[in-house]
Amino acid sequence: ARDRMTTFRQDLTGGDEYRASSILAGMSRIERLSEYDLTEQRSRFYAAALPATTLEEVKKELTKRKKKYHKARHHCWACRVRDVNGQVVEQARDDGEVGRPGMKLLELLRQHELEGLLVVSRIFGGIKLGPGGVGRAFRNAALGALKSSQH
Repeated sequence: ARDRMTTFRQDLTGGDEYRASSILAGMSRIERLSEYDLTEQRSRFYAAALPATTLEEVKKELTKRKKKYHKARHHCWACRVRDVNGQVVEQARDDGEVGRPGMKLLELLRQHELEGLLVVSRIFGGIKLGPGGVGRAFRNAALGALKSSQH
């Protein structure tokens, strides 16, 4: 059980968006770009933890990542930023991938009480991982990026 109220709503683009109370004022921010690469059964996962404070910054960073990894079929991401009123806004996108990897990335940001952007791009390697395998691979790649940002 959480001590803060979080409400769920579906936004216009079909993704998940959450608004959490301002009790989260003590959260840390991702301060610098940190990357981690993972290969799982020939699929390559390129993860990045990036500083972002607004949804506009998130969109700019996602555009850069999509250009950098233009061969990737899926760019799953999650962010926690603040709106103009100082409320935390959480968003997650699966980009058509199975296994809800966007939510797994959002859970990592919540667990580590971080504000910023986590994005993982996947270049398919020809072997289907299934929903569980995909979710784990995205989570492990993102966790690697978060761990390397602490060093």
